Amino acid sequence: MIESTHPVDEVLPAPRLFVLGLQHVLVMYAGAIAVPLIIGRTLGLRPEDVAFLISADLFVCGIASILQSLGATQWFGVKLPVMMGVTFAAVGPMVSMAIANPGVDGARMIFGAIIGAGIVTILIAPLVSRMLRLFPPVVTGSIILVTGVALMKVGVEWIFGLPVGATAPKLVDPAHAAWLQTITETTKELGSTLPAVPEKLALAPSVPNPAYAPLPNIVLSLVVLAVVITAARFGRGFFSNIAVLTGIVVGGVIAAVLGIMHFDKVASAAWFAPIAPFHFGMPIFDPVLVLTMVLVMIVVMIESTGMFLALSDMTGKPLTQPALSAGLRMDGLGTVLGGMFNTFPYTSFSQNVGLVGVTGIKSRFVCVAGGAILIVLGLIPKMGALVEALPTVVLGGAGIVMFGMVAATGIRILGAVDFKGNRNNLFIVAIALGFGMIPLIAPNFHMWLPKAIGPLIDSGILLASIVAVVLNVIFNGATGDAERLRDAAMATEA
Repeated sequence: MIESTHPVDEVLPAPRLFVLGLQHVLVMYAGAIAVPLIIGRTLGLRPEDVAFLISADLFVCGIASILQSLGATQWFGVKLPVMMGVTFAAVGPMVSMAIANPGVDGARMIFGAIIGAGIVTILIAPLVSRMLRLFPPVVTGSIILVTGVALMKVGVEWIFGLPVGATAPKLVDPAHAAWLQTITETTKELGSTLPAVPEKLALAPSVPNPAYAPLPNIVLSLVVLAVVITAARFGRGFFSNIAVLTGIVVGGVIAAVLGIMHFDKVASAAWFAPIAPFHFGMPIFDPVLVLTMVLVMIVVMIESTGMFLALSDMTGKPLTQPALSAGLRMDGLGTVLGGMFNTFPYTSFSQNVGLVGVTGIKSRFVCVAGGAILIVLGLIPKMGALVEALPTVVLGGAGIVMFGMVAATGIRILGAVDFKGNRNNLFIVAIALGFGMIPLIAPNFHMWLPKAIGPLIDSGILLASIVAVVLNVIFNGATGDAERLRDAAMATEA
């Protein structure tokens, strides 16, 4: 008797594998490139280095997707159709690290924290499934809501400009600056009776900056947003799923026509280059930063567990405890590879889980093909340079949607929470959201606290996660289970 092959293990013809794999790549592409752009520019890296971060991200996305879907021994890989990408949950903590430690040294500290957290993730993966009861929908929904709201700040700044630097809303009046320069020089003249200008005296910005929120930038962002909305409203199936990518492409074309997108770096970039590990030097391991990323990875593993359970339902392949542990270990291994190859923590991408449900294609080899395509894209530096060349104003229009959808997903999960019968859930969401907003509204709130714990408490996402878990235990006890986590994950894909 011939035993039939499960749809998950079915190997489709090569041309079909390529087309379906490319579909998965296009669906995740906009989300995959967002994080290296955010972190690279926050670190103040050179455009060439930011482009390298993008290439490295695509490269490791591909490797992690192949290992997760194909499996690497019995210890790594859930062996379901999973596309891996950088988690948005890690953006807040990494931005805080980048602001406190800009430049190449900051990058090395971030990568050290990522490698350390990845190793810890591999070790604790079997224990995480026992923590599911600490993460019912009221907790996961609150965390995802805060993650989206925190990221919205990035999207808004992409449109209008940063609050400091060349695009700050106000500039120092040139006339005032010239006056201060004259006075300073006069006090240094021989025989001057004027008192010396106090050291470190600086003029306050008082003149509107024409580089902040110019009308053409706002209009272009609105055009990108309009394209995304149009594609989502009138597109069908796959074309609706790549609405954000469509908006970015159209915005890039318009920016090129208007002359605000330049291709010098694209022209000079090579057609092929390997992704060298430790491109910025050996990582720096700071215990507090590692602990910060470990807390992020615990949240990521709970999110991944929900995705795996949802995929198990969609594909009809039971998820055993060893398979779940292997999938979570792969999150850790992907994160270690990310730190080594100059990129960031990895998790299963929810939009690709949704695509499995939309297309009905259950074969894990489709995601293996998608991973191979991502590896090839990562080895083409011109692709990274092209993405880096996109004006932030184009990304801003898409960012409003991308990051807003993260927040909306949190709201959707919270929609299944019983607020009427259990008013305590309102307290959990309200207080967690409030703590999550602290770093956004009062970024210097920890100025009198020990500086060593700054990175740990400087992320609204981490603060909200800790507060939501603790309050849920206080009000509800440990009430989460696999079924509710699966339902929460399914809600993000509907």
